[in-house]
Amino acid sequence: MSSPAQDTTLNLAVLGTAEAALPEIGLSSENEVVLMFDQLRNPLLRYTMSLGIGISDGEDLIQEVFLSLFRHLQLGRPRSNLRGWVFRVAHNLALKQRNSRQKRNAVALSEALLGERQIDPSLSPEEQLADTQRQKLLVAVMLALPEVDQNCLRLRAEGLRYREIAEVLGISLGAVSNSLTRAFERLNRAGGR
Repeated sequence: MSSPAQDTTLNLAVLGTAEAALPEIGLSSENEVVLMFDQLRNPLLRYTMSLGIGISDGEDLIQEVFLSLFRHLQLGRPRSNLRGWVFRVAHNLALKQRNSRQKRNAVALSEALLGERQIDPSLSPEEQLADTQRQKLLVAVMLALPEVDQNCLRLRAEGLRYREIAEVLGISLGAVSNSLTRAFERLNRAGGR
């Protein structure tokens, strides 16, 4: 049976609120890491996949990220913006892994960008084909963006705020804004909107 403090934490809807409240309600570092793992595992996996890391390697990388988080908390290091910290560690580990292999897995990247798409049965075959072609065009445009623009777009898609994206990528807030503006403009032009 869980304690009232744990129930309160598990019911917090916004990670930022939960993150701020965790030390105050007395959760152990282990429980804190488990809670954050439950909340961030899928977004981190999608993000690492979008960087060209395969699913199984991404799972291993995420385990390493949360082991690092546990050590970070055990050592009493700063708790501010743990979500941004976790994404930054995942970003750095993913780039290190990708660079060591010197290859990108374009299939995993396409799947991560498009997600599991359900074909709308109400669309005619012609409309389904046009939709598929539009999606392929958007993926091609995304892959043609500079790497910084791609990373900013991926992190924004995972719900990170501009300030968090700047911290994760080690760039200025203005650079994030410019990068996302460029990326959205290109995607809008390609999508015909």
